[in-house]
Amino acid sequence: MEVSPTVMACLSVAAAALGGRFMITRFSGPRIRNFYGGGFQQVMTMVEARRILNVRGSADTEKIKEAYKKVMRLNHPDVGGSHYLTRKINEAKDILLGKTSRSGSAF
Repeated sequence: MEVSPTVMACLSVAAAALGGRFMITRFSGPRIRNFYGGGFQQVMTMVEARRILNVRGSADTEKIKEAYKKVMRLNHPDVGGSHYLTRKINEAKDILLGKTSRSGSAF
């Protein structure tokens, strides 16, 4: 029994689609689950500030400023972000750069 070229082409496309789907779910799944799932604390700590800007504890001033710019570009109100997140990002930057007393968040 011979299989027509049209059927072979359809089977090839279906196999490629299933293989691609498997590769996407296999290799992109764990990376998505690494995000911090909790909300904001009442008083922002250094740990929370580092999580917001995604920097390590040993990050220098330049790395903190670069991380701040990157996060701010994604969450700025002019591009669809919220004012609340903008304030929290600014607070995190100020804490990590030592520009605030961390007496408590206004939120």
